[in-house]
Amino acid sequence: MIRCTLSAPRAVASCRELHGARRGGVAQHVLRLRMFSGVADDEDLVSDDASPPPPPDAPKRKTSQRDTYLEELPVTFSDISRANVAIRTGVKRTPCIKSFFLSELIGANVFLKTEFQQFTGSFKERGARNAILALLRENGEEYMRKNGVIAASAGNHALALAYHGKDLNVPVTVVMPVVAPLAKVDKCKKFGANIVIHGAHIGEAKEKAEELIKTSGLEYVNGYDDPPIIAGAGTIGIEIIEDVPCVDAVVVPVGGAGLIAGIGCAVKTLKPDVKVYGVEPYFAASY
Repeated sequence: MIRCTLSAPRAVASCRELHGARRGGVAQHVLRLRMFSGVADDEDLVSDDASPPPPPDAPKRKTSQRDTYLEELPVTFSDISRANVAIRTGVKRTPCIKSFFLSELIGANVFLKTEFQQFTGSFKERGARNAILALLRENGEEYMRKNGVIAASAGNHALALAYHGKDLNVPVTVVMPVVAPLAKVDKCKKFGANIVIHGAHIGEAKEKAEELIKTSGLEYVNGYDDPPIIAGAGTIGIEIIEDVPCVDAVVVPVGGAGLIAGIGCAVKTLKPDVKVYGVEPYFAASY
């Protein structure tokens, strides 16, 4: 068995295939990925807006269920492919490296996707650059370089946005809670970002960012629930399939679900039989 996982610290986590994922938004589409992969639980097949099943004598559709769900996703494989081309000049293509000790411990061939090799140390760079490039195409360089983007983040998303904003000459404002690591606050400042410290947690920081949008021309970039962000993250899935074509399962850390939504879409499009698992800390589960 071949498995590929994203390298991440604090590996003490519970690994389950998205049990209890919230309905609506990105997570609902992740569940749909499970549905067309054929690994969803019965309870996951029920949603508030689900259509009643067709009668037994109904004619079979020519389009497969999997293709239908792919078309309904807010982010498609075409979006991920475009992102893969768009960001390649500014984001490192990280290797999948086989881990001898993990492979020996688990009894399978385990490969690690080394996203910590990105300039800011996180996969967040992929989505951040893709989102800024998308806004430049949509609104024009003059508008974006005059107004810029804004985000609420306690660390990695803020850092990635600040770095690529500077590289693309787009001003960045970041609202960070008081608990944000000082090292990441300082690095964001070094990249020229406008830092606003507000709120006891990320929720209050986001509320502040939404207030600032109303009084400025800033474009808000969500760190995970945003189509260009998800498409950028999905480029990891393309690279995994290219580097480990015989992969059986991909294990992805889950927070806001943007990463697994993108990777899941890419992997399930290229290799539908590959299983995609979500991993989250046991004592800090997102769902």
